[in-house]
Amino acid sequence: MLDLKTKLQNEMTRLLNENLVDVFIAFKKEDSPLRPQPAFFRNTKELAQLEYNGLCQNNLANYLPKYSQETRIGMVVRGCESRSVNALIVEKQHPRQNLYLVGIPCSGIIDLKKIINSVGEEVTSFEEDEDIVSVVHKGQEIKFNRRELLHDSCLNCVYPNPVNADVMLTEPLPEGDPSIVREKVESFQELSRSERYEWFRHEAERCIRCYACREACPMCYCSECFVDHATPRWSESTVSPAGKHAWHIIRAFHQTGRCTSCGACERACPMDIKMTYLTDKLNFDMYENYEFVPGMDEKTQPPFASFNMDDKKRFVL
Repeated sequence: MLDLKTKLQNEMTRLLNENLVDVFIAFKKEDSPLRPQPAFFRNTKELAQLEYNGLCQNNLANYLPKYSQETRIGMVVRGCESRSVNALIVEKQHPRQNLYLVGIPCSGIIDLKKIINSVGEEVTSFEEDEDIVSVVHKGQEIKFNRRELLHDSCLNCVYPNPVNADVMLTEPLPEGDPSIVREKVESFQELSRSERYEWFRHEAERCIRCYACREACPMCYCSECFVDHATPRWSESTVSPAGKHAWHIIRAFHQTGRCTSCGACERACPMDIKMTYLTDKLNFDMYENYEFVPGMDEKTQPPFASFNMDDKKRFVL
């Protein structure tokens, strides 16, 4: 039976040889086995560098807005990535007819920081199967329970399967339990106002305003971000508490009904800030009020970007 990377390589070879795509976005090997990187394959000779495993951290939908609308793009997508692609199609960032999506049901992204915190970066080998992750550190093999290494966003994942793939490389996985996200949001809501603010202040105070979260997010594609706009100045641009708070709150509201909970922002953050609580809460409100889940199809506008006469609380009339 062909392994997953071989199946992906065969499909990419077919697409490139038959000139069905101009570029295929996937991942490639790097010197460290812990850090496969996004790669842009334009011919089959480059496929020797292909990599695909649980350490592939990036949401590849992030690169769609960087290409012209005419570019025919192939891309490997997991559940959250496919929903991000749908959200970008809705926002007219790339036409669906110029995309070829190779779907892989996702059993969860491994949190690189959990491995590094356990053994350090001097890892010379990485292997994984359904339940076990094995690394070689200074000549010694160390094994982990795979689930214990998953990123927090993956532990809460409800939609592990791509929703819009042109071809699927493996059988679908069971969907996650939505009550996990509900319990997470409700436990946060049960805190007092002062407790919620203290949690937010504690997380935000570590922010160094590097904007790695923005650069990793597929839905942050504005040509000029509000924090970079100088005339007029929309928010404090320093690392003062006011500036940090404004950045995280405004960014969260910009993601309402658009965020697919991929966790790319948290994985990119050098300060390990946990801000998906905000977007999870806002997306929870989107579902409670509008029965809307971001990115489930390529046509439906998020509630904040549309108007319907049947919307609840028609105060605007």
